[in-house]
Amino acid sequence: MTAKAPTAAPHAADNTDLYGGIALGIAAAAALIVANSPLGPQYQALLHTAGEVRIGSIGLSKTLEHWINDGLMAVFFLLVGLEIKREAMEGALASAKQAALPVIAAFGGFVTPAAIFAAINWGDAHALRGWAIPAATDIAFALGVCAMLGRKVPASLKTFLLALAIIDDLMAIIVIAIFYTADLSVLALALGGLGIAALAILNLLGVRRASFYLIAGLFTWVCVLESGVHATLAGVAVGLAMPLTRHDGHSLLEETEHALKPWVIFAIVPIFAFANAGVSLHGLTLSKLAAPIPLGIIAGLFIGKQIGVFGASLLAIRLGLAAMPEGATTAKLYAMAILTGIGFTMSLFIGTLAFNDEAILTQVRLGVLVASLLSGLVAALLFAALSRSNGVPASR
Repeated sequence: MTAKAPTAAPHAADNTDLYGGIALGIAAAAALIVANSPLGPQYQALLHTAGEVRIGSIGLSKTLEHWINDGLMAVFFLLVGLEIKREAMEGALASAKQAALPVIAAFGGFVTPAAIFAAINWGDAHALRGWAIPAATDIAFALGVCAMLGRKVPASLKTFLLALAIIDDLMAIIVIAIFYTADLSVLALALGGLGIAALAILNLLGVRRASFYLIAGLFTWVCVLESGVHATLAGVAVGLAMPLTRHDGHSLLEETEHALKPWVIFAIVPIFAFANAGVSLHGLTLSKLAAPIPLGIIAGLFIGKQIGVFGASLLAIRLGLAAMPEGATTAKLYAMAILTGIGFTMSLFIGTLAFNDEAILTQVRLGVLVASLLSGLVAALLFAALSRSNGVPASR
């Protein structure tokens, strides 16, 4: 029999997760309401308004939508980079024993949805560009649902979800770098490489002033933006470069993470949601949801995620490769696997990289919204039912 894993500490920012999930939900709902109101044309016109930043003869001109997706989301990915490094060095991914279950589960939960999407869209080379859309879990929404459920979700499963979602993000970053890269500019890429080298040197020298990393990071972001590789990857590079070495009990990485997290959760991610979740529901029918792209996303997120995460987790536990999280049951692990089907932010983001046709992006948004709503609702109902059967109090 496999020994139980040690008890995991509850996720420290439970209230932040709760309010962050609420803020994200409000932003998504607001986008849907505005897009389906008389303000719909103005909403679309606002997103396509051009904005330019220029210094002398050097300038960047992008629509507001692109500034959000290429600029603000770089800060989101900076936070992801910080979280990946902290968890890998000191957190839930710091040892093979701790990391085994979320790593195996994340792999199963990444591959299975992608395979389901590919199977449904097989034969359509253009549609297959979206194969990675249903592969990643939305950490803000999923942890927000966990926070709302309180004691119904064991603390160890919240830690498992956090680690799994971070690994999901890492795999998504790798996929973006490899599969969603446009024609490369060798010069810009080389300059971006110099920026990353500067970040690494700052880390090796133990530099603790965030401004140096931000200057090198901004230079890297501009170069990567012009190189053809997606610019948000520069944010990850800055996050991974931040030192975790502590002086007087504090590290630059943790200070930066704590400073950025409220801005990302309560501003950047809701702004991204408002800019990307607005889809017209006019004339929506079941036949439109059954079209290959939205059907592949819905089946991938809602069915593929739970099969991949739960199946891989159960196999790892049965083979003795990993341990069941402390206080969890097979049924609650399955409920958590369903919850990982919330793919909102990263799924929408990958959709914008895979397609630039507005009609197809509408299908992507519909698929992601339906799948995420289904996953969150079914998982919450199952956790509530399991808690009632086990006599778990409703209060947190």
